[in-house]
Amino acid sequence: MKKWASLLLAGVMAAGLLAGCSGKQETSGGQGESKEETKQAAADEVTKFSISLRTLNFGHVEKSPDINQDKWVKRLEELTKTDLDIRLVPHKEYEQKMAQMFATNDIPDVVQGQGGVTGKEMAGSVEAGVFMPLDDLLQQYGQNLLKKIPKEAWNRMTYQGKIYGIPEWLSNPSRRATWIRKDLLDQTGLPVPKTVDEYLNVLRAFKKLGVENPYMGRQDFKYADTFFGAYDVFPYLSQFEEANGEVQPKFFDSENMMKALSTYKTMYDEGLINKEFATINPTTFKNTILAGKAGIWSMNANELIQWETQLKESVPNAKLEIIPSPVGPDGKGGYYLYGDVNRSYFINAKYKHPEKVVQFLDWMVSDEAEKFFTFGVEGENYTMNGDKIDYKQPTDAQAVDEERYRQSFLWLVQDTTYNKGSLSLTEEGRNLMSVFDNILANEGRDGMEFEPRLEALKKNPDITPLSDTPPPVLITHMVKMVYGQEPIENWPKVIEEWKSKGGKDVLAEANERFQKKEGVFLPRK
Repeated sequence: MKKWASLLLAGVMAAGLLAGCSGKQETSGGQGESKEETKQAAADEVTKFSISLRTLNFGHVEKSPDINQDKWVKRLEELTKTDLDIRLVPHKEYEQKMAQMFATNDIPDVVQGQGGVTGKEMAGSVEAGVFMPLDDLLQQYGQNLLKKIPKEAWNRMTYQGKIYGIPEWLSNPSRRATWIRKDLLDQTGLPVPKTVDEYLNVLRAFKKLGVENPYMGRQDFKYADTFFGAYDVFPYLSQFEEANGEVQPKFFDSENMMKALSTYKTMYDEGLINKEFATINPTTFKNTILAGKAGIWSMNANELIQWETQLKESVPNAKLEIIPSPVGPDGKGGYYLYGDVNRSYFINAKYKHPEKVVQFLDWMVSDEAEKFFTFGVEGENYTMNGDKIDYKQPTDAQAVDEERYRQSFLWLVQDTTYNKGSLSLTEEGRNLMSVFDNILANEGRDGMEFEPRLEALKKNPDITPLSDTPPPVLITHMVKMVYGQEPIENWPKVIEEWKSKGGKDVLAEANERFQKKEGVFLPRK
């Protein structure tokens, strides 16, 4: 699938390049050395740089006593002749820790961003000149990156006509999916649900079976927003729309927002969702599912095989399946579509050898890199049978977590839709690729986006949504309405409150930029 050149690591690193890193013997072309010896010495030189990486709630990462001593990090360093100083950023505190990093000016040589150039986590650093433009470096050292990464992803990395980041991209933006315990559905005798009402009936049947969490809820409706998708009212940054000639957030559609909230209230009242869903954190969410205590939930589709493997340790006969998400009044449904960029990498303007980092990331899209991240090390994790790879996928939970870490966390630049190399080896994997191509490709809710982000959204965090979490002012009312502590009919008043706290400025700026066509990304479908 990937045809790229091998990594070209050359040049001599300057002494003291990284504060706190132990020095390594330098090689220079002194007297008595031939040109070939000098060239070979340069090729053998190790590239040192620090890099911040979000833990992403990966168990293998968060349980590691020292990620820099991890065997896969060491293998990666051997392959790429690098000396990495990985600085982990806690998943749960990502934005706060990123802001702190920029505020204290304790900035690594390479910084991993969440998506675009001007995301909230970047704290205005690109605009402030913290990172260097990469156009010339990419032309000279990153031709494989330029050839492989789609134009739409590079557009997200561009500020004032210059490329500032190297993206990990998504060729299929429909990534989240509705999961179901198919073994439990079979016990109910009901067909795969399609509409909201049919979904509610399945949840009721699960409750009769004794399922503790017919629908698995989660704090802030994160990965628990299935029914907002059915009514097309996601309250996220990527969900603006044009209505009657004006640009507005989708949650301004009071009629459908109240229908979505009423659905969740029905689930709450009937015990179809955990009574404490508003405080269920990501770890509890996953552990509850893997303990066999949930019937339907939302998660990224590419996690299916790993989660099923782990679930079977608790429930050997469990069967997970991804099904079409519930459709609403317009006959459509699904989750918000991801941006063209999933993660991104920025090079500190003070780093003396940025070409080395570009070469390192350019290697990430090579055949050698794909084989390493997908299958591991030949002779240890896989063998070659002629031209075919003989790779046995892990089955125990710890090994599955380690494989996922290697394939997703460490592989910094790739198409993260799914790992084709690994999935194509098994029937389960081929079925999952079919899910992406035949289910997810046909669903999903997109909206109008603004990049750079609207300045008015930066002024008051209380009204500012994240990529997949409603703003605090909305969350407060949404939870109260589901719990029955506030009338759902009050939603128009919630909109007015959002406006009064800075939302009016957001609307004014959004409409002005829409009219001027400045940094506006229109819905893809």
